[in-house]
Amino acid sequence: MSNIAIFASGSGSNAEQIIKYFSGISEHAVNLILSNNPHAFVLERAKNLSVPTFVFERQTFYNTRQVLDVLLEAGTDLIVLAGFLWLVPDYLLTTFPQRIINIHPALLPDFGGKGMYGARVHEAVIREGRKKSGITIHLIDEEYDRGKVLFQAECPVLSTDTPDDLATRIHQLEHRYFPETIEAYLQTLHSL
Repeated sequence: MSNIAIFASGSGSNAEQIIKYFSGISEHAVNLILSNNPHAFVLERAKNLSVPTFVFERQTFYNTRQVLDVLLEAGTDLIVLAGFLWLVPDYLLTTFPQRIINIHPALLPDFGGKGMYGARVHEAVIREGRKKSGITIHLIDEEYDRGKVLFQAECPVLSTDTPDDLATRIHQLEHRYFPETIEAYLQTLHSL
């Protein structure tokens, strides 16, 4: 069985979709939610779905082994970043090589990098007059939004779109494809 830990900073709608998806799959489970925001709604979602949580501060994340110890104690096999905005430190990259997945609300390599998240991405896509956007699910490395792409899905950008309109379409893609892409990646890890 694979244990999945999800890092999230905000609402947690993707985290909830992933937890529910894997609740019906016996060989994988989300067994931990970690957040750098003690007020994030993802913590309430996790509580309602009986998933343990761990909240940490910046200093703890970057200057101690506490987060790593929690992950190891939970038997973590795969880390999923679902709306987590901090750069992942080297100690996690080396402990979980090729085992940290992120989702980005645009078609990388466009509209990625530090500071490009949420509404900022959708505003930039619309401002540049793009006709399509989408999601990118990728492995992470030491730079924002640069790791190996595992999956992309596209949606149209309409001339009348606001950033919120585009965000709604992007969320539909995320909820549909993120859980099954995680599952497919876990299957490839187990076949190695």
